[in-house]
Amino acid sequence: MSILLLGVSHHSAPVPILERVAFAEADRPKMLDAIMSSPHVSEAMVISTCNRVEIYAVVDAFHGGLNDVTTLLSEHSGLDINVLSRHAYVHYSEAAVEHLFAVASGLDSIVVGEQQILGQVRTAYAESDEYQAAGRVVHELAQHALRVGKRVHTETGIDSAGASVVSVALDRAQKIHGSLAGRSAAVIGAGAMAGLAVAHLSRAGITRLDIVNRTLDKASNLAATARENGVEASASDLSGLVDAIASADVLVTCTGAVGAVVELADAHQAMARRMDRELVICDLGLPRDVEPAIAGLPHVHLLDMETLRRDPGAGAAVGDAEAAHTIVADELATYLGNQRLAQVTPTVTALRRRAAEVVEAALMRLDSKLPALEDAHRAEIANTVRRVVDKLLHAPTVRVKQLASSPEGGNYAEALRELFELAPATTAAVTATAHEIPPAALGQAARSLDDE
Repeated sequence: MSILLLGVSHHSAPVPILERVAFAEADRPKMLDAIMSSPHVSEAMVISTCNRVEIYAVVDAFHGGLNDVTTLLSEHSGLDINVLSRHAYVHYSEAAVEHLFAVASGLDSIVVGEQQILGQVRTAYAESDEYQAAGRVVHELAQHALRVGKRVHTETGIDSAGASVVSVALDRAQKIHGSLAGRSAAVIGAGAMAGLAVAHLSRAGITRLDIVNRTLDKASNLAATARENGVEASASDLSGLVDAIASADVLVTCTGAVGAVVELADAHQAMARRMDRELVICDLGLPRDVEPAIAGLPHVHLLDMETLRRDPGAGAAVGDAEAAHTIVADELATYLGNQRLAQVTPTVTALRRRAAEVVEAALMRLDSKLPALEDAHRAEIANTVRRVVDKLLHAPTVRVKQLASSPEGGNYAEALRELFELAPATTAAVTATAHEIPPAALGQAARSLDDE
């Protein structure tokens, strides 16, 4: 079994393609279920953010797994497979692991070093676990990726400026307006990114804020948070959209909805009431929340994901990025070494079981030939034989575990199986026992990451 990654991101595709492949929150469980129905897939995890969609699948065959996953993403997006293939990337085995570690570290984000991706990877892993798509491989992969991301953010200055897509967008808005202090803003959406936008706007000195969301309760909760930060804030459902746009100097949209939330007619109606005031719209949604034609309206400045990924503020300092890449390389070597050790351990265990069986068989023959042997003598002979066997096995088993951390580690395990005539079925049975992880343990592991 190996890890297969099929992805589409801001590096490989323009926003219109990203919009087509993006998953609404309700769609991700359906996709996980569809992926798990593939005969080639045993585990899966789907990461879907504002600038990437990546499917990680544990497969028994590269071509079969890739064909199944590509077909499912093509059907979901409505893109022809040939079109999808031009904008997608595929990583396999070690390359897939290395890519996820880089993603979790913020090295592959539009804003290099942003921390939001850690929460998004954690969410993807938790969903995979919740819908019975996570097994040993996904569990270990996701856990290690989250640790790598935390280590990068702790040991480097890659996120010292606290940069995120939100902060870069609002920095651009501030340059257009001169300052955001004393101005009004509106946020459409009430999720994690909307919360981040409210926090940044509050720090920038916004004095008036409108939160608009399909669900009024969520908008009200976010507005209450803004008021706790000293900002006058109100909440409404989408019926208050035009009013919010009409009164705002900055509009941030981040809903994750399928299709435009702010349509051209809404913008026309709102701009007619603004008396030629400048409006900066930060469209952080994927798919886009704002109809692109709105960018052509007078006094409107539309900042979307295409614009933001070209912003100089999206980059990290060269030294910090290099340090982060070094950590990723070190952690990749550790992960791969652990995986190779896990592969050789069942062989070592099977060898010791085989040795114990041989010893017991020999002692039984001794009992049949010397039935009058005193118990004390029988016990001493048994202990002596076991000590001899343990001593003979100690060096090769310790050494094969040491060698397992090297890229050729699997070859040593295979040599051990050949030398001691260990049947594949024996080591497979040991592997199945050693790798069995109860679903409840996986869930607990996912929750424990929040406490680290």
